[in-house]
Amino acid sequence: MIDLTDLEPNVIADAGLVTLGEQRMAWTRANMPLLAGVRREFEATRPLAGRRIGMCLHIEQKTGVLIEVLRAGGAEMVMTGSPATTDDAIAAWIARDPGVRVYARKADTLDDHERHIARVLACNADLLLDNGADLIAATVRGGPHRVVAATEETTSGANRLRSELAGAVPFPVIVINDSPLKMLIENVYGVGPTVVEGFMRATNCLVATNVFAVIGYGACGRGVARSLRAAGATVLVVEVDPIRALEAAFDGMRVMDRERALAAASVVFTVTGTPGIVGRDQVPLLRDGVMLANVGHFGYEIDLAALAEAAVGVEAVTSLIDEYRLADGRRVRVLGRAEMLNLTAATGNQIPVMDLGFALQAHSLRALSADPGAYAAGPQPVPAVIDRRIGVDMLGTLASVDPTLASVDPTLASVNPTLASVELRRDDDADA
Repeated sequence: MIDLTDLEPNVIADAGLVTLGEQRMAWTRANMPLLAGVRREFEATRPLAGRRIGMCLHIEQKTGVLIEVLRAGGAEMVMTGSPATTDDAIAAWIARDPGVRVYARKADTLDDHERHIARVLACNADLLLDNGADLIAATVRGGPHRVVAATEETTSGANRLRSELAGAVPFPVIVINDSPLKMLIENVYGVGPTVVEGFMRATNCLVATNVFAVIGYGACGRGVARSLRAAGATVLVVEVDPIRALEAAFDGMRVMDRERALAAASVVFTVTGTPGIVGRDQVPLLRDGVMLANVGHFGYEIDLAALAEAAVGVEAVTSLIDEYRLADGRRVRVLGRAEMLNLTAATGNQIPVMDLGFALQAHSLRALSADPGAYAAGPQPVPAVIDRRIGVDMLGTLASVDPTLASVDPTLASVNPTLASVELRRDDDADA
């Protein structure tokens, strides 16, 4: 096993924030019952003993609880986060553990992030837990490695695996976002409300009476648009897929092309995972005073370089709002450096939502560690047996669910025969 003392020391903002980090962790830990159960299993069985996990994931309270669980399973970890989304107090708290190395600061630039990725890969991990496929891409392009398997958290990362990295990844990658559970609970019900929260925290503005353009109507975009509409906003939706566009229309949204939506909106959210959604050609369309925010994993959906080229000046109005002044007098406000708004301006998805998502991560890593050869190389969904188990386990944690449903599916662990027929299906496969 690697000796972490031989690696570069932690790169964090302030080790003195560890007490604040522990205060935040205590509340979060107490409200993640699924991970608490996994931790008890991992402490007893140590399924990750001898494994070294290289990790790239937003560093905040819920991530801290996941790290506790993986460490309880015996893993050593070397990790980084993403630019602008790191909670420096949580990074300090994680870094106090001698079995973990942390390379992440909230103020990190994209160049800093790339250096951190290189630091993580220098540990010669045999498992990767990735977010946006940054670690996987660097591993594939970097020559010989010891990686036997990986997980990928996001839609953006899954898109990279199936496009630019298609056929190039020689080890199995379980895509957590392909889970119908995560797609429904986290992407639809988790992301939307927290993005609205991030907007309100960043701006202190009303949602009601504003006109929002939501570009992208996948699971995350759907959740954002529905949350905005429930809060009284007028919502314009841009979606190139005709079936999703039709769904948006039936959900009561105004569906239009990107050009018309950008010209009409007072606030624009990008939720596509695609670069340059608001780029050089779109800048002339924007209203004076428009606010731009990104929800996707990568900040490149809003082309800040193109916006800077069109601007005659840029001013940091607040710590979360940068105002670009254009030559014709228009002002364009960018929220949260165009990084994920619910993490730059708020605290990310709700604790119970991430409890489910990270339970999927922990179970998937255990399965991959036990027998990586049982899985095909390349991206693939969470095994159905894991989806079923986590779904049934979560039912047992919800106050609105009959407590007789709390037992685990008998096909997984034993007892409640009334659950034997439960099927978890993707919502687009369900009958009317």
